[in-house]
Amino acid sequence: MSSGDVTYVVDEEIATITLDRPEAHNTLTVHMVRRFAEASAAAQADDEVRVVVVTGAGRTAFCAGGDLAELIPRLTAGELEILTPDPTKRFLSDVDKPVIAAVNGLCLAGGLELMLGTDLRIASSDAIFGLPEVRWGLVPGGGSHVRLPQQVPWAFAMQLLLTGDHVDARRAHEVGLVNEVVAPRPGAGPAPGVAGRIPPHRPLAVRAAKEIAVRALANEPRFALEYALNARVVASEDAREGPRAFVEKREPKYQGR
Repeated sequence: MSSGDVTYVVDEEIATITLDRPEAHNTLTVHMVRRFAEASAAAQADDEVRVVVVTGAGRTAFCAGGDLAELIPRLTAGELEILTPDPTKRFLSDVDKPVIAAVNGLCLAGGLELMLGTDLRIASSDAIFGLPEVRWGLVPGGGSHVRLPQQVPWAFAMQLLLTGDHVDARRAHEVGLVNEVVAPRPGAGPAPGVAGRIPPHRPLAVRAAKEIAVRALANEPRFALEYALNARVVASEDAREGPRAFVEKREPKYQGR
């Protein structure tokens, strides 16, 4: 199976970053994580870019998380830096332009964590959201423990974090996880028409509004705490057993160590 790619296209002041591995539900490989970081940096550095749209190729998934076969062995071996090279930063931390997620289908695990780094979310009615990591003996170490409780009610955030439950687009909209739910359409995601509502002639004000809001959260120490505790979890035997059981399609046998 391919290592996938991340494409970056700029058209009329809108940069579109597409996770492009549809045959594997756009699950993230190390190569894709690095390419996403490069595309995010390019959008931030380009003064012609006013809005960034993030989406997934195909109809079945925005992103179903990380590629278990590639990522988990390396993470459990202690290579957390392949996902979080800076413990104080997460997906899209350094982009101060508006970022819109256009979500079709599955938005799970690392895919949801990526979406949590965006500002506005348009979901198709067939979208599914969740953080199933606890079912595999893992925790979502890509910022979910910090960002999710800031963005939705505490009880809903804890439901996703502690149970691994999946929720549909309607429920995600009810709790404010997404802004709009639209009908599925052919192509790489629901139409991000909301980009047209962001004032085109006042980029300084728009960027300042986002920068103030994000910097006021002061999330860097919180991200570092998540990183440190995640390192303890992924070093456990349970973190090896859960993904192994998932791949082998059997119930995991956790030892609590």
